[in-house]
Amino acid sequence: MAEAVGRRREVMVVLPGLMLAMVLAMLDNMIVGTAMPRIVGELGGLSHLSWVVTAYVLGTTVSTPIWGKIGDLYGRKNIFLVSIVIFMIGSALCGMAGSSLLGGPDGGMVELIAFRAIQGLGAGGLMVNVMAIIGDLVPPRERGQYQGIMAGVMSLAMIAGPLVGGFITDHLDWRWAFYVNLPVGAVALVLIMMNLHLPKLHNKVRIDWAGAILLSISITAMVLITTWGGNEYTWDSWQILGLAAVAVVTLVAFILVERKAVEPIMPLQLFRIRNFTLISAIGFLLGFAMFGAINFLPLFQQTVQGASATNSGLLLLPMMGAAMGVSLFVGKAITSTGKYKIYPVIGGVGMAAGMWLLSTMGVTTPAWLTGVYIAVLGLGMGFLMQTTMLIAQNSVEQKDLGVASSASTFFRSIGGSFGVSLFGAIFNNHLLSELTARFGTQAGERIATGGGQMDPAALAQMPPAQRTGLLEALASSISGVFWWAIAFAIVVPVLAAFIKEIPLRGSEPSDAAKQDAVKAAG
Repeated sequence: MAEAVGRRREVMVVLPGLMLAMVLAMLDNMIVGTAMPRIVGELGGLSHLSWVVTAYVLGTTVSTPIWGKIGDLYGRKNIFLVSIVIFMIGSALCGMAGSSLLGGPDGGMVELIAFRAIQGLGAGGLMVNVMAIIGDLVPPRERGQYQGIMAGVMSLAMIAGPLVGGFITDHLDWRWAFYVNLPVGAVALVLIMMNLHLPKLHNKVRIDWAGAILLSISITAMVLITTWGGNEYTWDSWQILGLAAVAVVTLVAFILVERKAVEPIMPLQLFRIRNFTLISAIGFLLGFAMFGAINFLPLFQQTVQGASATNSGLLLLPMMGAAMGVSLFVGKAITSTGKYKIYPVIGGVGMAAGMWLLSTMGVTTPAWLTGVYIAVLGLGMGFLMQTTMLIAQNSVEQKDLGVASSASTFFRSIGGSFGVSLFGAIFNNHLLSELTARFGTQAGERIATGGGQMDPAALAQMPPAQRTGLLEALASSISGVFWWAIAFAIVVPVLAAFIKEIPLRGSEPSDAAKQDAVKAAG
């Protein structure tokens, strides 16, 4: 009992620093997204706009598995501090973009893209190290309550991001969208350095650089496929097919290298563990369905329902509030009972139900009803968000905790990238078909490719018949996206039903107990 009380006190001292680091990772993209119109207005380079996001996503996704493994090998505290510093350096450089060091009319935007990649490299270590550090400090049986708190912070950050971004855009220079990270990061650094005490590891094993490079190339090719496919290039173009070939070849080479590596970046034997494999697949599907489909909610709220950009962020409150409340409840319930298998099953059913409700929306759907629908989706998310991480961590030995944490984050991120790409293609094809049927081929193609016509001001100036037809086409196309999302969401509870409920470790067990738990999950 005294040991548990002491451990709880230690965690609560460290938790503020960990939460601030998590806020850095969560807030950045949403704040920057709100400020992007102002950034483009000053730096130019509109044609490179998508790369501001892509560079950050690439840096984050590529570095996540590497941060997790390095933390396992050399200790997490210093690695975590390094990732925060890299993120802060990237943020400072992004704020200074526009010095035209590269020259040319788009020099400022090119600088920003390069600095965003640096920022993403640091961001990759933030979330995975927070999760792994909690795993180091807290046994799985007690971990649920802390991960519930973390899920609440994540939800609040997702709500606050657009609001903070809107305030900065309206009242400050856009550069503060990046500079705001510096004081927050500095406080997180001080708190972590003063309060986090973890054993130092002196591992002489060499890092698996060959595996790291091959995995990075494969991930880069996959992210570029999801970013460019159907947008910059057609899916059957030589660029996309070439990237697909690179992704497959390097992935096969990565598997061959990992089978012989002494300390592989992604130990393949972990995928022989039943729970780890299932939860990795669930994480991919969760990212695919959730992030891919939710991406279209603001478009529906702003164009079809006429909400402002700021209000559309606030309209997501029911989803975030529901997810936060359920996450806190689930965390406490897992700590009390030690049972967890039922929650991913309930979460998958809730997510599928939310997607089905959202698929029924049309031009006459009131905003309050949309709020009810996304609250149902939030309930499903709340059962899944942190439970998947807990199961992944409980499936492996302590020495692989960083790898398990990074794998959970990685598969969810990759799933989100593919989801956004696939659902984007579905939306575009459905919208073109709808507009062509309503306005004819030439007019339909002109409206579909004229993104400016989705602007509320442009919609208000349209003839009533054309505006009604466009809104109905938009609503139908977005509904189609959610219909497709159902197909992926319903697989989640099916996979979750096969999870084995391995007892959560209540305290630090012996090595033999750990081995028994891992074998039982296999």
